[in-house]
Amino acid sequence: MKVRLVDIAHARSGDKGDTANVGVIALEPRWYPILARHLTLDRVREHFRGEIDGPVERYELPNLNALNFLLHGALDGGGTLSLKTDAQGKVYSTAMLRMVLDVPDGEARAVELPGVTSSPAFTRSPKE
Repeated sequence: MKVRLVDIAHARSGDKGDTANVGVIALEPRWYPILARHLTLDRVREHFRGEIDGPVERYELPNLNALNFLLHGALDGGGTLSLKTDAQGKVYSTAMLRMVLDVPDGEARAVELPGVTSSPAFTRSPKE
């Protein structure tokens, strides 16, 4: 099943020097395990390929049903040095929410992800 991250989470981002900080919070506590399992470092690195120059770090915050990502080398030197339009990294949260996750059907049904039907044979495409 294809799941748009924006349908199961919200996000907030900002700057820490040359690093963008992106917090992703499950809209429902039961959806946090989906985030923890499928919103991996590799997926985030690939999603932001060409936009960041450094490594990505991930921190799990299960008590908040959230993940926090640090995108190093994302801000071209930081807010006071960068000539980027978004020198404080505020748009990274919106960019993160555009990601689409592949979630096995059984796992999606178990946590009642948006768009899941009770039928064993269902499909869902990302909204255009």
